[in-house]
Amino acid sequence: MSGPLERYQKLKLKDSLIVSYRYPIASRELSFILRFVYSEVPKALQALILEDTLTAFRLLPQMQTQSAVSAANVLIQSAEAALPKQKRVLAITEFKQAKVAHKRRSKACKEDTGLVQLPQDVLVHLFSFLDMQSLVSAGLVCRLWYAAATDNYLWQRHSAAYFCDLDSFVENKVCISGRSIKEDVGAVGSFDWKDAFRRKYTGYPSWKFNYNRGYCRYCNLIVWLNNLMCPNAHLGQISEYHMIKPVLSPNQVVAYILEDSLLMLDSSDSDSGSDGEFGYKLWAYRRR
Repeated sequence: MSGPLERYQKLKLKDSLIVSYRYPIASRELSFILRFVYSEVPKALQALILEDTLTAFRLLPQMQTQSAVSAANVLIQSAEAALPKQKRVLAITEFKQAKVAHKRRSKACKEDTGLVQLPQDVLVHLFSFLDMQSLVSAGLVCRLWYAAATDNYLWQRHSAAYFCDLDSFVENKVCISGRSIKEDVGAVGSFDWKDAFRRKYTGYPSWKFNYNRGYCRYCNLIVWLNNLMCPNAHLGQISEYHMIKPVLSPNQVVAYILEDSLLMLDSSDSDSGSDGEFGYKLWAYRRR
């Protein structure tokens, strides 16, 4: 049976901090670990938590998003509350230096006015690397970005990633050409994949779209999800999403480290209530 040190290492927080879109989540998990785990674990794990905290501050200048800054602010508050004096001073020093470097870098980016209007095909390629929520947000920037963000190719990819079986996904609907999706290879341009995704989306639990963390019951690990699935190989097979339980709060990460258990919400709690509100906020943008 693994101990807190092994379970903490398996979270791979240090590796996650390097990835810009994972930085806010990893930093918030780290802030909860500082507050509720640090004083309860051996010195070896305390040293590792401190090292990851300092790493988070050193990486902050590279994270040019407000969510990353907010997560770092929460992290320094936890460090001030949990760390002993000498280590607290070290963390505060790293944080202040990181904030100064972040402001300088942000200012330099704002002064760079040489922006070029990219062709739509280039934007579509760039947007193909975005998650679903970021893609919706990108479409609100301007008309050019909206046209690229609503490209059928992108939403067909998301449909395949989230719902897998495209034939059942379109529910036997036909394209404008009168042929089924399966029959018409060129139907991508005549079928509104974004609208179909939106309608299908309303029947799914919101955690699948709102969180990148999950607990794989097969691996007994908290993992970063890849298309709603565990990225680890299981005897040559990849775990399906039904093997995944959502990690909805850093409190669950704390419970996992200390007790090797998760404070999982009931499916009725995680799949209802906030789903309608979340779905409304995501899709309630005026049509153009």
